[in-house]
Amino acid sequence: MHIVAFTGAGISAESGLSTFRGQGGLWENQPVHKVASPEAFKQDPAMVMRFYNARRKQLLQVEPNPGHHALAQMETFAKVKVVTQNVDDLHERAGSSQVLHLHGELLKVRAIDAPKVIYPWTQDLQVGQTDPEGRLLRPHIVWFGEAVTEMPKALEWVQEADVLIVCGTSLQVYPAAGLLYETKPGAKIYYIDPDPGYMHPNRGVETRTVTASFGLPKLKVELENLCR
Repeated sequence: MHIVAFTGAGISAESGLSTFRGQGGLWENQPVHKVASPEAFKQDPAMVMRFYNARRKQLLQVEPNPGHHALAQMETFAKVKVVTQNVDDLHERAGSSQVLHLHGELLKVRAIDAPKVIYPWTQDLQVGQTDPEGRLLRPHIVWFGEAVTEMPKALEWVQEADVLIVCGTSLQVYPAAGLLYETKPGAKIYYIDPDPGYMHPNRGVETRTVTASFGLPKLKVELENLCR
């Protein structure tokens, strides 16, 4: 069995990470896109840095929840890949071995003029800070208006799946949400979310209106039984 999980902010929120979209979308009384776009970085880089420094500090204080662990444990009986819109490392910390981050990673930074030059990062990043080669650094995050360069790989993964698990996403962020319509014929789709977004009824989706921490461990047991 080849399982692909497509996860969003909801699964991380259960670990205590702020989603911002679900909290009025504000940071320091500014809309989140005002601190998550190339234009914002040009206009007020200090505010953008404060935003990501705060998120990084919060990430280092939380732990994976039962939903993350359930996905990782599915690797004991199936081939499992995770495509996530999240920029945290909670899937990796739970033990998932193949994780694709569509929107970047909070615990990494990159050179502004050399996007493929990426460094692990756990401390605050300051305006004007450079790498050993003197290149200015920025968060390794895909901001609003920037290309989602991992989409082709994510599409490839989804098209190979026998089972697609959608969890913790409102299906409002494109192009990522479009992946749900790329499964191969006969693939089974499970949508686990206490407040699920719209999914076309012809997709044959089984929707479970529960949290990731409750729904994923239960689904793990069901899929494991199918593999026996």
